[in-house]
Amino acid sequence: MQLSSRRVHNILDRIPLLRELLRHPLGAAGFFIVVILLITAILAPLIAPYYYADQNIANSNQGPSSSHILGTDHLGRDLLSRVIYGSRIALGTAIPSVAIALVLGTLLGLISGYMRGWVDDLIIVILNALYAFPSIVLALAILALLGPSLVNVVLVIGITWSPGYALVVRAQVLSAKENVYVEAERSLGATDARILGAHILPNVIAPTLLLAAMDLPWVITFEAGLSFLGLGVPPPNPSWGVMLSDGFDLIRQSPWPIVWSGLALIITTFGVTLFGETLRDILDPKLSGKRGI
Repeated sequence: MQLSSRRVHNILDRIPLLRELLRHPLGAAGFFIVVILLITAILAPLIAPYYYADQNIANSNQGPSSSHILGTDHLGRDLLSRVIYGSRIALGTAIPSVAIALVLGTLLGLISGYMRGWVDDLIIVILNALYAFPSIVLALAILALLGPSLVNVVLVIGITWSPGYALVVRAQVLSAKENVYVEAERSLGATDARILGAHILPNVIAPTLLLAAMDLPWVITFEAGLSFLGLGVPPPNPSWGVMLSDGFDLIRQSPWPIVWSGLALIITTFGVTLFGETLRDILDPKLSGKRGI
């Protein structure tokens, strides 16, 4: 026990951010929820008692039992297995979507804020055009044309959420490029690519990473909403939104699909939100210490 305790303390000493995160009770709770979610998604085939698509019509709409801990849905599929595999859909949509939004938004923000002139005007027009539509409306319109699939959902969410990152990066670049060290580099003949990559990007990326951490729970619920409406991940994939939709249609026969998928969605978004907010409080000196987490 003492050896294990020493190892834990050594790990925390080597990762100051993790040590600081675990000092906050709600941040620690969010961290452990995220870790459990990641482990569940990675080890889903080993943890789930059944394959998510296995059907047994004779046992449809059953409540919790020894053979099906959380019960079954209208096709006799094990709800625990579908909830477990659903974590893969949630993370497999949220992480790539936010990554696309982060990369695309950062690229546009860097170019817009640094180049200015007609390039800046053109990018701002595009960003404003995307902002003119609510994200859900724009996503629904695009998915109605492309059709529901995991790849399309990831691309659509990434594109519709990228303007927020672009505007944050642009504002940071407008401030950073006026610094003395940037002018010094420019006077020494440094190329625009070097100035952006070596000096401006490292100073503007932190706010966008925090924004990405805060956006993850929103994207998880966004995907669930699209799947609930039939334009997200198509059945029989065990998206929590698909499970909510199926359960809503048959709620009088069995409430369990709605209960367990809704609970999984609530716990996941709650944990990721706590994790992201605590990171923001720790890393942002303007916010750190203002919330009694």
